[in-house]
Amino acid sequence: MTEPGHEATRSAIEAVWRIESPRLIAGLARITGDVGAAEELAQDALVIALEQWPVQGVPDGPGAWLMATAKHRAIDLIRRRAAYERKLQEIGRDAALRPENSGEPDVDAMDDHIGDDLLRLIFISCHPVLSPEARAALTLRLLGGLTTAEIARAFLVPEATIAQRIVRAKRTLTARRVPFELPSRAEIPGRLTSVLEVIYLMFNEGYAATAGEDWMRPPLCAEAMRLGRVLAGLMTREPEAHGLVALMELQASRVGARTDPAGEPVLLADQDRRRWDRLLIRRGLASLARAEALGGAAGPYALQAAIAAVHARAATADETDWDRIVGLYGALARVEPSPVVELNRAVAVAMAHGPAAGLEIVDALVGVAALKEYHLLPTVRGDLLARLGRADEARAEFERAASLTRNARERALLLDRAAAAT
Repeated sequence: MTEPGHEATRSAIEAVWRIESPRLIAGLARITGDVGAAEELAQDALVIALEQWPVQGVPDGPGAWLMATAKHRAIDLIRRRAAYERKLQEIGRDAALRPENSGEPDVDAMDDHIGDDLLRLIFISCHPVLSPEARAALTLRLLGGLTTAEIARAFLVPEATIAQRIVRAKRTLTARRVPFELPSRAEIPGRLTSVLEVIYLMFNEGYAATAGEDWMRPPLCAEAMRLGRVLAGLMTREPEAHGLVALMELQASRVGARTDPAGEPVLLADQDRRRWDRLLIRRGLASLARAEALGGAAGPYALQAAIAAVHARAATADETDWDRIVGLYGALARVEPSPVVELNRAVAVAMAHGPAAGLEIVDALVGVAALKEYHLLPTVRGDLLARLGRADEARAEFERAASLTRNARERALLLDRAAAAT
């Protein structure tokens, strides 16, 4: 096989791994009962694929091939554990191995009331023994297939911090012998906040990829929406579960209009709204209505869904009710205050009351530590400066934003905007 052939195969393996690794790890965790071991087994299967596929070719069912390979290694691991436990028994030590684990695992017997490996793993990764930050980082790593750099970007913290969180989280789950099983129904609501956060961060990485050549990763959006729908179906009386589904569906409705035929990004104001997915909009509005019908104060996901609904209901960008969006962002800032929410509110204020009003809010955020490396801050500032006719300052902001983003498509867009700032 020629070198280009090897490169093509390697690219195919990377693509398969990106798509299949969450399911692979989740299934292996169900078999082994050990999240850390599951990730290692999945990576072992990847190494074997990297060795064999360039020579033998990519199999017809690459995901199934990886699972079969990893499962064989998992069974070997369980057998070694069983042999070790028998030896301990022989010398008078207590055996921790359950009788049913003395042979191959009975996977079917391990099903429970959710019956979804990925969702099960989310709840395990969001176990109360872990900090909220560790829960989200670990789940995004295992189920979202995100790299440490991508997760760090999502949390606006250094890569080393995220790497430490993930390592410590896996060690904690192992040390505390957290079983690979779902909490009782009574315990699930207590973990809901972390689970919702993880699913939405997964969706966001698909909607606006942190790094690489692609502006979006639609399969990641689709997986997040699938998990969200499963969760909402399980927790029918939880408004925020429905609010999250509404938010994701309304945002996902724009995916077809977010790039031009060449794959270049198209900003919201410039999108052809005829290309928005009307089915997803109807589904999103229905989910939002379910969330609102359950009553109580609107949570952060329902509020963000309400903002997305304002955009979805506007036939054109000029018809957007920006005053309502300003009010909704104000409510969101009271429920879940953050500099990112304030930055988004600044955009809405600028659209409703002019760029000078928005710039005043943005300027107050310039010194916020959490936004120091956040490329959207200089992006927004550059846009407002350009609208005010301050071209030189706008150009500098767009260039700074381009230097901060790791997404090639976004960097090109920002450099184009810098060049156009005259």
